[in-house]
Amino acid sequence: MAPKVKVTKEMVADASFEVIRANGHENLSARTLSEYLGCSTQPVLYTYKTVDEIREAAYVLADRYHTEYIMPKETDDNPMLALGLNYVRFGHEEKNLFRFLFQTDKFGGKDVETLLSDPELSGILEVISSAMKVDLEQAREMFLAFFCVAHGLASLLANNSMEYDEGQCRKMLENVFFGMAAAKSMKGN
Repeated sequence: MAPKVKVTKEMVADASFEVIRANGHENLSARTLSEYLGCSTQPVLYTYKTVDEIREAAYVLADRYHTEYIMPKETDDNPMLALGLNYVRFGHEEKNLFRFLFQTDKFGGKDVETLLSDPELSGILEVISSAMKVDLEQAREMFLAFFCVAHGLASLLANNSMEYDEGQCRKMLENVFFGMAAAKSMKGN
């Protein structure tokens, strides 16, 4: 008789992240997890009481993965542009995770004001403020415009409504970024 595999919360969370990444959040169930883990549904539902709890654990992992994915490298000439391109690329390469994070009411229900109030954004706003020689409120406005374009591109890509062309995406993001910089200098701010 084969020994029973001990299924842990971490194993179920990791498996849920992988199932969502490969097949979409719509296909996450105790059955798909048990198949992925090679066990019955009982250990899956023993570690978490509901599939919603499992989705919440997967969301935390997906959010962490997304944050690491989009962060610019120290070698990037323009960290803001790199962040935007990475965000767009995530929508293209990780369609299922993007839709799970940003296009489900249950988990993606953060509005733009909540996003802009996130303490983790303060570092990005400080970089923009310093690089563009603007105050934090102006940096916030610049980030919002840039984010809306990047998010729109990523959403179109995640939903197969646009073909991925990195050069075209880069040009659109550069137009927004440098357009904001030109507008700022024309205003004399």
